[in-house]
Amino acid sequence: MAENYRALTRKYRPQSFDDIVSQDHVSSTLKNAIKQNRISHAYMFSGPRGVGKTTMARVLARTINQIDNSVDGESLNQTLNIVEIDAASNNKVEDVHQLRETVRIPPQNGRYKVFIIDEVHMLSKQAFNALLKTLEEPPSYAIFIFATTEPHKVLPTILSRVQRFDFKRISVDEIVQRLKNICIDEDITIDDESLHVIAKKADGALRDALGLMDQAIAFCGTTIKHEELLQALNVVGHDQLFEYTDAIQKQDSNTGLDLINRLIKNGVDIQEFLVSLTEHLRNLYVAHQSDKMYLVEATEETKEKYREAAKLFSDEELIRMLHLVSEAQVKIKDVQQPRIHFEILMLKLIHMGRTKEISELISGLEQLKKNGSNQLKSGDSTQESSESDSKKNSQDKSESTSVKDQDDRSEKDREKSSAARKQENIEPSQPSGNSNSMPNFEQAPHPAGTETSTLVEEKPEEVEAEDPDDDFLTIKPSLGFVKGISSSNGQDKSKGAKGNEKKAETSKPNQRIQTLDDIEACWKEFLNNVKENAPQMLYFQILRFKLKELKGTTLIVSVDNEFATNLVEENQQLLSSIFKRTSGTHIRFSCTVEKAADKKKESISPYERFKEIQKEDPNLKKIVNLFGAELEY
Repeated sequence: MAENYRALTRKYRPQSFDDIVSQDHVSSTLKNAIKQNRISHAYMFSGPRGVGKTTMARVLARTINQIDNSVDGESLNQTLNIVEIDAASNNKVEDVHQLRETVRIPPQNGRYKVFIIDEVHMLSKQAFNALLKTLEEPPSYAIFIFATTEPHKVLPTILSRVQRFDFKRISVDEIVQRLKNICIDEDITIDDESLHVIAKKADGALRDALGLMDQAIAFCGTTIKHEELLQALNVVGHDQLFEYTDAIQKQDSNTGLDLINRLIKNGVDIQEFLVSLTEHLRNLYVAHQSDKMYLVEATEETKEKYREAAKLFSDEELIRMLHLVSEAQVKIKDVQQPRIHFEILMLKLIHMGRTKEISELISGLEQLKKNGSNQLKSGDSTQESSESDSKKNSQDKSESTSVKDQDDRSEKDREKSSAARKQENIEPSQPSGNSNSMPNFEQAPHPAGTETSTLVEEKPEEVEAEDPDDDFLTIKPSLGFVKGISSSNGQDKSKGAKGNEKKAETSKPNQRIQTLDDIEACWKEFLNNVKENAPQMLYFQILRFKLKELKGTTLIVSVDNEFATNLVEENQQLLSSIFKRTSGTHIRFSCTVEKAADKKKESISPYERFKEIQKEDPNLKKIVNLFGAELEY
């Protein structure tokens, strides 16, 4: 049984153009050329491995020489009219010379003599040049067919003398269909998921797919199960990939690390798993666009799983995961501990911020901003309405109080007149001018005195006028909508008065600084205050200041580096407030950088310095010219 066994790749090699899978553009062109008797003297078949280049060349040679199908494709080389050469082992000039001698011999029992040169890009440059003349002007019966996987290595002079056909990769569905037919012929039981695993593992090469099928049959027998196939081929299954993304979605690091541990123990290559994971995330992204599921190479059951799993992620999250996995796929090749980096990738994917959380945070911030603006508007309107209501209430209260006062006065007058009449009737002899007997109306308290006293508006406390220089550096925010805060300076009036009292205690009397001499007079005291209240770095830089000019309230000083300028600009408000406490006047500092002349000398090269010394010392110049001295440094 073993003696008669042939691998599936050899047993099921196509014998005609119709048997060749997924290369219809080449097959139809060659069949039409044969029908119209327009066969070229040289062809080149290029494409990836296992797509049918050599098979197409043999089928073409069989068809044009009308060789019966009973002759196996591998036996065509034994006929006199078909010569098959492996350029990888026959790449010298001597081999091409021998080929030229063979071309001179006409076919023995057919119309054409076909020369099939496989892997033609392996020929040396000298061998290509030796073949040029024969290839350009071959005998009428000679046909050359070149097959190569790397056409860019073939000389352009060769490419210009042939008809080139580019073979394409075979799709997963076409490989699956071909494998189904072979399984039926071989009486093999296998499910569609396993066929897709083999087809995807083959990467577009039908020859590789047939080899993997042979391996699966040898491991599993005539009944191939999906779990056994994954173990036999050591490939990553969809279940493992879905488990991986499910752990990411649930943010379950324990499950993710346990999955990685199982993968490593089962011998799964990390690089291969990352390749499969990249394709898995890509399929999830495609499944998010439900109308493009034809781009996913899987069974209908697996496609439905992709649709369900894609609902748990957003497009942005899938793109971010694809970016992280593709980066890890490139970097993990060069690391010394790939497992650790693989686990780090898992933890990154688990703990990365979700788009839903970020969007909720952004919407919350927008809502907070909106509420703040609404509160500001409502605060302003509430303040205006409260002011108008207070005015209206005060007016109503004053009107009611005045009316009440008038009523009280009229009632008092009536009581006074009636009392006077009674007194006259009782004591007619007493003179009316006796002040002791008369009621002292003037000393009596006014009945409405307690009420009217509340109407007297209290005078606002006199607040000391603030120095306009206080707003010299900064603009104070207006917070008028907050209760108890003035919109003019951002403080309560009572607090402002206390602050002014403290300010009056700490600051000196306002002495106007008008000249540079006034600055120099208080400069020493200013330095002492800076030393006590400012950072040391700022103090040391101010020690190196050179006072230049006073323009209004701006003091121009010279410094010797840009760092001092930046430091002063950052602490402008602090320096101005210290100077205010020192002299009672705000001063703004402006720095100009003036580098010293000696530093410029230090920047010149030793050779230039030597030239300057020669100019200064004529004797040295004479010695240099006399002895031809040169500077060594």
